[in-house]
Amino acid sequence: MPCSPEDGDLVQGAPKVAVPDDVAEAVRTLIRWAGDDPDREGLLDTPKRVARAWREYARGYAEDPAHHLSRIFYEVGGYDEIVLLKDIPFQSHCEHHMAPIIGKASIAYLPADKVVGISKLARVLHAFSRRLQVQERLTAEVADCIWDNLNPKGVAVVIEASHACMTARGVGTPGVMMTTSRMMGCFREDERSRKEVLALMGY
Repeated sequence: MPCSPEDGDLVQGAPKVAVPDDVAEAVRTLIRWAGDDPDREGLLDTPKRVARAWREYARGYAEDPAHHLSRIFYEVGGYDEIVLLKDIPFQSHCEHHMAPIIGKASIAYLPADKVVGISKLARVLHAFSRRLQVQERLTAEVADCIWDNLNPKGVAVVIEASHACMTARGVGTPGVMMTTSRMMGCFREDERSRKEVLALMGY
């Protein structure tokens, strides 16, 4: 069933989310403050669309990232090498200007005695990224979650992202990427292991 016009950018077939009056009015106030008229035709439904969009952007608050790592597997056929999910695309919003953060992440761990379905690493990333964030904390949260729930020998997370709060405003410098990393366990303590995982990631 297609979305109705007032549903705005909701995913097709998704249940309609009621927008509280104070939330819609807050968006209307912002439109007025920016210099436009929230009562003109093109902006009449914008407050509700924006509100529903932000419920979608921030849906990570309703998730427990650790839940995605709760189903583990012990039968790995003796596999004891690095597990890597590379170049996972993600989107987030910075907590300082609520501007988009768009990037990619590479997540690796060295299993001790169990592994997790590979898609779960991406789910952990998305659960944390779909919140107001700073890239440094996002990197640490993903790594810490994997470390705490899988108890591996090592965890490595590297994130590269572009921040609209820098590229589209402020210093106005497009094309700049910020890189953050967190190494834990053997990837932090052993230089050879760290070089190996970074090489697999392409660094």
